[in-house]
Amino acid sequence: MELKQYFRIIQKKWWLIMVIVVVAIAAACVKSFYFTTPIYAANAKLIVNQKGSADGSLNTGTIQTSIFLINSYKEIIKSSAIMDKVVQKFPDLKATAGEMSAGISVITANNSQVMNLVYKDTSYAKAAAIVNAVSKVFKDEIPHIMNVDNITILSMADTKASPAPINLNPLMNILISFAVSLMLGVGLVFLLNYLDDTLRTEAEIVEILNLPVLTAVGEITKGDLKATKKAAAVHNSKVGESKYAALNQ
Repeated sequence: MELKQYFRIIQKKWWLIMVIVVVAIAAACVKSFYFTTPIYAANAKLIVNQKGSADGSLNTGTIQTSIFLINSYKEIIKSSAIMDKVVQKFPDLKATAGEMSAGISVITANNSQVMNLVYKDTSYAKAAAIVNAVSKVFKDEIPHIMNVDNITILSMADTKASPAPINLNPLMNILISFAVSLMLGVGLVFLLNYLDDTLRTEAEIVEILNLPVLTAVGEITKGDLKATKKAAAVHNSKVGESKYAALNQ
């Protein structure tokens, strides 16, 4: 099949593609603005640092040990040993240990001693308060759990900030809906054309049946039928108006 044939197939059903695209974009807009609950993320940064040598310098082994400890700290932060303490010390947060453990995540870069604590919630103020509380409790409890005081809080979440939701991006949703619906629409048009066994042109007959076309009857429209009837009526009226000789009996 040539490129022109593909274009003709799309041209015949362009309205169907447009309907699918418009419906998909409208659905994406409605979902983005009316059926999506805003989610906010607050983060705090901690650093794991071992004490250096007597001259105050850090060697490679000390840094590597701190990096290895981060894997353990990721699990400790989410454990009940930390979350239960947060609930006890900060009852005004009105969150259970299970909710905080499920909502918090720890992100670290490769070969970095910095841990980024992120908490997500429908309220940014609550998310910031919880991530700050977890950071403080974690720093205070690590010496009792690991027998080493090597946690420093680099930055806390700003509880007075007003960030944008992390899950609301209407423009991106519309672009994705447009691209996906366009592909689905074109695919549906080609599928319908593939399932349609009707032979519509002389070229299709020659291509599929491999037979020569002896003659072709053009498509007759309603306008053609009306014109034919009108011409027949005019002809009959003219015949009725002819003069005939009368024979006296």
